Amino acid sequence: MKIKLTHLIMLGLLLGIAVGTFVNLNADAATIKTYTGIAAFGSIIFLKLIKLIIGPLVLSTLIVGVAGIGDAKTVGRMGVKTIGWFIFASLISLTLGLILVNILRPGDQFAGSLPTQSISSIPTTEGFTIAHFVDQLIPENIFVALSSHKMVLQIVVFSIFFGLALAGIGERGEPLVKLMDSLAHAMLKLTNMIMWIAPLAVFSSISVVVAEKGIGILVQYSKLIGMFYFGLLLLWVVLLSFGYAFIKNKVWSLLSHIKEPLMLAFATASSESAYPKLLNQLDRFGIKEKITSFVLPLGYSFNLDGSMMYMTFGSLLIAQAYGVDLSISQQITMLLVLMITSKGIAGVPRASLVVIAATISGFNIPEAGLALLLPIDQFLDMGRTATNVVGNAIATVAVSKMEGEVIHH
Repeated sequence: MKIKLTHLIMLGLLLGIAVGTFVNLNADAATIKTYTGIAAFGSIIFLKLIKLIIGPLVLSTLIVGVAGIGDAKTVGRMGVKTIGWFIFASLISLTLGLILVNILRPGDQFAGSLPTQSISSIPTTEGFTIAHFVDQLIPENIFVALSSHKMVLQIVVFSIFFGLALAGIGERGEPLVKLMDSLAHAMLKLTNMIMWIAPLAVFSSISVVVAEKGIGILVQYSKLIGMFYFGLLLLWVVLLSFGYAFIKNKVWSLLSHIKEPLMLAFATASSESAYPKLLNQLDRFGIKEKITSFVLPLGYSFNLDGSMMYMTFGSLLIAQAYGVDLSISQQITMLLVLMITSKGIAGVPRASLVVIAATISGFNIPEAGLALLLPIDQFLDMGRTATNVVGNAIATVAVSKMEGEVIHH
């Protein structure tokens, strides 16, 4: 029987939980620190390899896709549909989070144990401005952008303009288009090779978290974790319902195709780890390359549905814990602020916490409340990152159908 990558990833996940629990229960603090320091290398190596290929992969696939589309008018039309869908999906995620956090009120259980001053592990919000976003968006040196996985937006902007330029010069641009097409295929082949390290990365990631924090922390925060994952489940139902509206029963085949990037995203809590495989699997599902290569790089920065829900959930949870009574109009304002400030921050470490910290400070909610989320942020991050993968898969399907493309599956 042929060994499937999915099975190995699941095995890595289960072994990671078992080994992490054993280390946490049987080792002293020094031994745990030594173990996590060594075990972390599996995840570090895998994520570094993924970061290595993301820049060339986005550049090559998007240039080929845009050059294949051919004209600025069509690219503009696709861009409007894509961004329009992202805004729509973001508003749904934020609104669903807003409704759930007001009904379930998860912050009330923390009212008696609140931090009163900031702590060093809370991420800084300095420099998180519109000017910073524009600086992230407009490239001044494509080689600098390619050298950093945090500058995906700059690569996207350059690739769109360069693809249009190649299409504009006709036959003279064909050799470069063919070169980029060859680079894209080489990067996808490299992706398949790197993915065989994924089970080790999954084992590494999950065992380190469990060894450090212990399974017991899941029991302490079980009510909050349960509420959040219930919210994510509802969001999945909504997103898959839209998918069903576009492609009917093929939505189940879509889920089957993306199970590996889903598991990778969940186990590593990293959208980057899932991106190359998701691109590959959507192509296998039958969505045209010009659609996937256009929508996914934008979705990587603009369409983080799981993170959207988490930001609403986290912000209002902290407000409830501190007894800060926000009116519905204030909550809606916060929702809109979150939607704007969250765009284009995929490359920032613990991006969701940075956005929450930047937002709640504007509503007189103590930033120190982030300490309530820090102990379980990794566990919540796993669910929201997997949801981001589902959201981007559905977004690609939606844009493909809106463009009148037939999905050959």
